[in-house]
Amino acid sequence: MASVHIYPVKSLAGLSVVEAQVEPWGLRHDRRWAVLDPDGARLSAREEHRLQGLTATPTNGGVEIKSRDGLSLAVQTPVAGELVPTTISRLEWMRLAADEAHVWLSGLLERPVRLGWLDDPRRRSVSEAHGGLPTDTLNLADAGPLLLTTTSSLKQLNDWMVADALARGAEPPSQMEMARFRPSVVVDEVREAFEEDGWRTLRIGAADFRFAERCDRCVMTTLDPRTLVGGKEPLRTLAAHRQWDHKTWFGVRVVPLSPGVISVGDAVGVLTRA
Repeated sequence: MASVHIYPVKSLAGLSVVEAQVEPWGLRHDRRWAVLDPDGARLSAREEHRLQGLTATPTNGGVEIKSRDGLSLAVQTPVAGELVPTTISRLEWMRLAADEAHVWLSGLLERPVRLGWLDDPRRRSVSEAHGGLPTDTLNLADAGPLLLTTTSSLKQLNDWMVADALARGAEPPSQMEMARFRPSVVVDEVREAFEEDGWRTLRIGAADFRFAERCDRCVMTTLDPRTLVGGKEPLRTLAAHRQWDHKTWFGVRVVPLSPGVISVGDAVGVLTRA
């Protein structure tokens, strides 16, 4: 396995880790926090690009958020924080962090926001429409506990981007980075591009997983995580080569079947295929 990533605060920049504990609802420390509008709606980097310019690192007592210009704030986990309603799917309420976090984030983003924490992921389910079973639980990820991508699929996408650009008489775009797709795990020992579409159960390190669905991609992938500037790729190329049901597809969502630790360098074994 090439890499493991967590996103402690939903929509903020990801964090590469050497290993991670697999929990029923996702990787430990992954997507347990979210930035909320005053009405409880989750604020996404789709609307506020500056969120991806912030990073969050888990700490013993909570999370530390940093800006690109060096500002930082340590936030304590609000185990007894105020309960507030939220519009996040299949979740009625979250706990609010201390007021200091709201003031600090609001100043950075130049808009009123609050920071919320999901105290118990068992209160949120994986939607049946996204491959969920009645016992599946979920952190604050959009649709599935983990997103798996492969380097072979990314290479194919980049090859398509170059070929399509040349066919249009355009300058080939820069190589697409995997960070655009915000994966949980990236697998590199796969020969065929998009082979992962057909995996049904697999083992990584000490944990087993079940395929839930292919991942449909949104406009957030067109945001360059380095510059925070949007563009047309990769959705333009995916639309030409990986579009059906009026959606474009890259990566697969998987659900843990057993706990365990996964680490960079672990072998990935496909147990069953479609």
